[in-house]
Amino acid sequence: MEPSIQPDLRLDVNLRSAGYEEKKDTIRNVRFQVHSGELVGLIGPNGAGKSTTIKSILGLLRHRDGEVAFGGPTGRYAYVPEHPVVYEYLTLWEHLRLAAAAFGMEEAAFAAKAEALLERFRLSEARHELPAKFSKGMQQKLMLVTGFMLEPDLYIVDEPFIGLDPRATKDLLDFLEAERRRGAGILMSTHVLDTAEKICDGFVLIDGGSVVAQGTLPDVRQTAGLADSSLFDCFLALT
Repeated sequence: MEPSIQPDLRLDVNLRSAGYEEKKDTIRNVRFQVHSGELVGLIGPNGAGKSTTIKSILGLLRHRDGEVAFGGPTGRYAYVPEHPVVYEYLTLWEHLRLAAAAFGMEEAAFAAKAEALLERFRLSEARHELPAKFSKGMQQKLMLVTGFMLEPDLYIVDEPFIGLDPRATKDLLDFLEAERRRGAGILMSTHVLDTAEKICDGFVLIDGGSVVAQGTLPDVRQTAGLADSSLFDCFLALT
């Protein structure tokens, strides 16, 4: 996948079709971009095609017709899944060290970054414990810490608020804002529409496997024919 030639582009998606079985499309004509410093919300009802879109972007589907380009200084991205993935016999710290080694981080840089993130997300005392025994919320924080530690050009975050308590949610929102200021682009799939309305620069609303609205909130309102309405009301009108 070649990075886009546009210097501020972090993700360029042009999916003509994709699905889990040959000639059985789950999504069609899904096209959007994520730019530097931009947070785009990928929203839609259950079964609308959000997960298929993300899997297609990540190159996890065999049956895909389209192009996906990653941009930025490194073209590197981090994926934070909805369902945490942990190794049964690795401690929290060993999970972070494994991710750092995979990306070639130097030991000093890794240690400093990991220490700061563990303190921010209140995981320092659990560093030598096994995440396999953590609560869903703590496992989710591990996934977030791993992604933030790598400082990629793009984040793909799937339902990040599930399982997080209010304080951890605030920490996440603060970090997303800091990463945007750094220049990272963020694609975030979420059902928490009131939060998405407050923090997202733009939206891609999917229903029935196709994009039914996209752009800023005023753009979505115009498509829905609901001037000055909430994102929630537009969601209900369009899906």
